[in-house]
Amino acid sequence: MLKYKLLHNLPSAEELLDSDETPVDNELQELIPGLLKAILLMLWSERMDWFFGIDMGIYYDRDEPAIIPDGFLSLGVQRFYDEELRLSYPLWDEKVVPILVLEIVSKTYRKEYSAKKDEYKALGVLYYVIYSSRRRRKPRLEVHKLINGEYVLQKGNPVWMPEIGLGIGCERGIYGGVPREWLYWYDQNSNRYPTPQEQVKIAEQQAQAEAQRAQAEAQRAQAEAQRAQAEAQRAERLAAFLRELNIDPDSI
Repeated sequence: MLKYKLLHNLPSAEELLDSDETPVDNELQELIPGLLKAILLMLWSERMDWFFGIDMGIYYDRDEPAIIPDGFLSLGVQRFYDEELRLSYPLWDEKVVPILVLEIVSKTYRKEYSAKKDEYKALGVLYYVIYSSRRRRKPRLEVHKLINGEYVLQKGNPVWMPEIGLGIGCERGIYGGVPREWLYWYDQNSNRYPTPQEQVKIAEQQAQAEAQRAQAEAQRAQAEAQRAQAEAQRAERLAAFLRELNIDPDSI
């Protein structure tokens, strides 16, 4: 594994670059991890023991450049320290290696299947996820799990990751108004977790359904009241008729 040096006077997160400051050459490098993080923000809104970084530097040695994945997930860390949030991810401060790293293959090949794979393996990242929308003969999504020091390609779509309690996979959908294939989180039964936009729509549909149920209940109550009123009127007419016949309706 790559060893970060436990030296004195190590730089803090605020003193380190948060990214490599290299412009992305594909919007998907921002949108795909952004969608995954947005889902987590809703799914794990009550949890404070996780962090999902996007294009953020992971520092393992103050004398070496940061490793900067498109996205990464860490568990067992503080979700945030203060209102300034994280600027970078130095392992000597965090003391937790990310459990999942995501790389989106861009038009300019950046050694996602070779050198970067070796870097994350050496760092000890449990799950290395690679997505390439341009692949035709091979799977566009690959999920590699570190087993006995080597990455082993996991089968299926989605792939369940018990150590995280989530599955990850790809399917077509709409995000940001763009219909295409996206990456999503899944439960253990391969049910996809909704995006924030879908969650809003679900909430609206539930509210509409609840309003319709309330309206239907009000209509039923009104109909019942009308039936009761009609029955009372009928009883009153019958009582009046009996009185005309000199019959006390209360004695019947």
